[in-house]
Amino acid sequence: MARTKEFDPDAALQAALDLFWERGYEATSMADLVDHLGIARASLYATFGNKRDLYLKALDRYLETRNPSPVEILSQPGPALPAVRALVEFYVADSIGDKRRRGCMIVNAAAEMLPGDPEVSRLLDTNWSALEAALTSALIRARGEGDLPAGRDPRALARFLLVFLQGLRLVSKGSPDARRLREAAAEALTILA
Repeated sequence: MARTKEFDPDAALQAALDLFWERGYEATSMADLVDHLGIARASLYATFGNKRDLYLKALDRYLETRNPSPVEILSQPGPALPAVRALVEFYVADSIGDKRRRGCMIVNAAAEMLPGDPEVSRLLDTNWSALEAALTSALIRARGEGDLPAGRDPRALARFLLVFLQGLRLVSKGSPDARRLREAAAEALTILA
């Protein structure tokens, strides 16, 4: 007779996500995962595969469960330029509010795993491409609404903001100085004028 799982795989995946987010991939051992998840090593392997498989599943979950997601912020009804500003302000507030200084799991993955891991690279590139596309779309709308000068390139501005936001998340992990982050964000937003 087959044994039933004695743990909730969804809760275990969330616990793994939290541990990887806190410590990173390399600093998290299988023993750490077994202890933190409170499940047998064999159950962990049977359910999630090896450590790398579990890490990739955790990254996927992180992307799927961000609330609100950057794309959702940019897709709010109403004028587009305030939505772009709201996204930047969200990143700043989220960074300042990160008392555990975990940063963004995606930025952490980029710093730790790239360029050596093609699967992580594809996952992150897909995420960044989606954010760039959403920013570009919002900035095209802003130009159509008369809030962005006609001579400005929405795609180039979107790429600038994407790179700025990822850098902001990395800097905030090391030094979440609220004034520094707010001043940098205010200056970055002047590019939209």
